[in-house]
Amino acid sequence: MRVLHSLRMLVLGPPRDPLSPQTRQHITLIAFLAWVGLGADGLSSSCYGPEESFRALLPHTDPAIFLAVATALTVFVIAVAYNQVIELFPSGGGGYKVATRLLGRHVGLVSGSALVVDYMLTIAISIAAGVDALLSFLPHAWDAYGLEVKILLLVALLVLNLRGVKESIRFLLPLFLGFVFTHAFLIVYGVGLHVQHLSGVLYASTRQFSSMTHNLGWIGALAIIMRAYALGGGTYTGIEAVSNSVNVLKEPRVHTGKWTMFYMALSLSFTAGGIILLYLLWNVRPVAGQTLNAVVFSAILSNWHVGGVNAGHIVMVITMLLEAALLFVAANTGYLGGPAVLANMAVDHWLPHRFSQLSDRLVTKNGILLMGMAAIIVLVATGGSVDLLVVLYSINVFLTFTLTLLGLCVYWWRHRSAETGWRWRLPLSLLGLAVTSSILVITLMEKFDQGGWVTTLVTGSLIGLCLLVSRHYEMVHRQLESLDDVLTTLPASPGPAAAAQLEEGEPAAVFFVSSYRGLGIHTLLNSQRLFPGRFKNFVFLTVGEVDTAGFKEDETIEQLQKNADAQIVNYVNFCHAHGMAATGYVDFGTDPVEVALRLADRTLQRFPGSVFFAGTLVFRSENWLTRLLHNYTALAIQRKLHLRGVPLVIMPMLVEGRSPGSAAVPARNPADVAALVPADHHAEGR
Repeated sequence: MRVLHSLRMLVLGPPRDPLSPQTRQHITLIAFLAWVGLGADGLSSSCYGPEESFRALLPHTDPAIFLAVATALTVFVIAVAYNQVIELFPSGGGGYKVATRLLGRHVGLVSGSALVVDYMLTIAISIAAGVDALLSFLPHAWDAYGLEVKILLLVALLVLNLRGVKESIRFLLPLFLGFVFTHAFLIVYGVGLHVQHLSGVLYASTRQFSSMTHNLGWIGALAIIMRAYALGGGTYTGIEAVSNSVNVLKEPRVHTGKWTMFYMALSLSFTAGGIILLYLLWNVRPVAGQTLNAVVFSAILSNWHVGGVNAGHIVMVITMLLEAALLFVAANTGYLGGPAVLANMAVDHWLPHRFSQLSDRLVTKNGILLMGMAAIIVLVATGGSVDLLVVLYSINVFLTFTLTLLGLCVYWWRHRSAETGWRWRLPLSLLGLAVTSSILVITLMEKFDQGGWVTTLVTGSLIGLCLLVSRHYEMVHRQLESLDDVLTTLPASPGPAAAAQLEEGEPAAVFFVSSYRGLGIHTLLNSQRLFPGRFKNFVFLTVGEVDTAGFKEDETIEQLQKNADAQIVNYVNFCHAHGMAATGYVDFGTDPVEVALRLADRTLQRFPGSVFFAGTLVFRSENWLTRLLHNYTALAIQRKLHLRGVPLVIMPMLVEGRSPGSAAVPARNPADVAALVPADHHAEGR
């Protein structure tokens, strides 16, 4: 065990204290690091998005100048729209939160499901494209190991993200900056070499577009341009990443988020638009086995020779290797954004609650593992085909874009009397909505039989699973509410209770409880029924689990602590009202089992020989879904305590599965239930 523990510390690092203000300062990101960690996905799309647009115009590519301008402008339109999302939802959630709050819970489910699939595909497509780029520089014998290399790199990024957000970004930072500097230099240098041809390109573009309108009419000419524009929609994927993960940004988060969006929009619009312009100035045409980026960069560097050495070829290889490296950095965005969306959906009961839990490194471990495993399945199922993955990827991204911008339009229209900036924000949102919805429809129609139906099936299946999960949680919630109505309103014992002290050193009945609910009172009453008159001391232990919902800012942590203290006070007051001496303790952490063991040790020091009690839900028809949706923490605590020779008795609470309105237990008269509480116990405060 010590060897495994040491290995875990080496790979993942030591645990972090979620209650320490220094911890949050350590893991949050400034705008520059956020640009690297969250902006790499958007910037990496310049490796394939502009090429898709340009190829769609072949052989008549002169009007591509309009695509270059439209691409740069579209990046800023979407980025400015998502700045509004950051303002309205500074705790994160992005497109999922916008659709949920502004368009309805079920529309939010569609947006969230599309985002989850999007991030899963972000990992798969970035790894696949990056490895393909690397293999193009190696002997053909390596091609046979392409899939294995992709899976190995995917797992390596997974482990890196389990260490923490900032650790993964710092490791990948040099690769990201290398891409930015080399591509910025080549774009400026390439345009500078042929700047004298720029006026000719503008003239040829205008003339060819005029010819197209003469032969096809305005509608036909615009349809060709729009098709090429839409098929290059992959250029804009990744812009939404910042709004989904605002909670990991440094305070003030809205300000940091806007600067991050500016860095992302500026770098992406310059790179994508500049690459299309290079295609035109250098009259690039497809070459078998090479990307258009490789073709144009080779042409730009063809005359670089230093002392008889082909320096241009060396720079070219470095540039293409950095393109591959940036794709690996972009895959990391999927590990950052995907678990964040899963956590938000888990908090809203669309997914198992365990996806909102944090590891001791304060990362959403379950979400990271799920995204990694799903990406591996996708890679194996598609053979790592980049062409197919791009289709699946783009459709989900623009579905989320469209729903987000529709939500913003609804918001500004509803608040037009209260918000002074609605007169320019609403038209901007409408423009973005028109752009993204057009790209979505055209891409779906053009690519439906080339893989579009697959993403529709996968996203639809995820939506169906989420509906099943939500229905189960709703059923359990309604049944437990009926128990709360009976047990949390029990009358106090008649007559004043004599003052008494807790008997130090004597055994106590110790209860693991969470919120003040019927399940906790049910466990307390049944302990009295099983052990009448056995205990004089009653202790309540609350594990304050810090999950993604709580770990957003220091004020949220403080509120979590206050709420936990209030729940303990409710249980202690209940005992006081029924003549029972009681006290309680609270502790916090990300692993409820480890925190529970700490509380148990503290209690046993004061009350040796105590017996522990916990309640758990049991289902008449237990199946894979109930086992997935409920973590059965009480059973895990019981096993750990039993290994230490400490007894823990689990009180089962039967949950019927017949209908959402059925009762968890037969209805009782509160006075009859109160009779289970012994009347000869005395009370003491905490």
